Amino acid sequence: MDAIERLSTIEDLRRLMARYVRYADHKRWQDLAGLFTPDGTFTPHKPDGSVWLSMRGRTEIAATIGSSAGPRDALVHHLFSDEIDVESATSASGVWSMEDLITRAESADGQVEAPEDFPFRSMHGFGHYHGRFTKRDGAWYIAELRQTRLRLDFTY
Repeated sequence: MDAIERLSTIEDLRRLMARYVRYADHKRWQDLAGLFTPDGTFTPHKPDGSVWLSMRGRTEIAATIGSSAGPRDALVHHLFSDEIDVESATSASGVWSMEDLITRAESADGQVEAPEDFPFRSMHGFGHYHGRFTKRDGAWYIAELRQTRLRLDFTY
């Protein structure tokens, strides 16, 4: 693989992860899940390193992530510096610094509209996405995504 092909792959993966956070912000759960391979995995961790959730496959990823945010919640995801290693024409891995913010909607009487499993008013998180990517039929997909946390701040 020459330098131009490597740089092109790096840009493709940056754009893939940019779509991931944009789809999350707009609650496009099916589109987000479609960025994964059919058997892809997504595993967010808590700041102590323990697994928060474990999802496998597009259907489970869309359903699980989709159930964690209410329809009127405000979601903001940011990606920052990245380290991408292109292993071959069809395999790569990378790490992105990230920050996310979830603000729950309130009902007319000021009550927070939160799913039972995620009963906070707001969450502000910091950490990293660790991805493993594969290229199939000319397109890059997420085969494995782990989210590690440095910090999570909640308001209840």
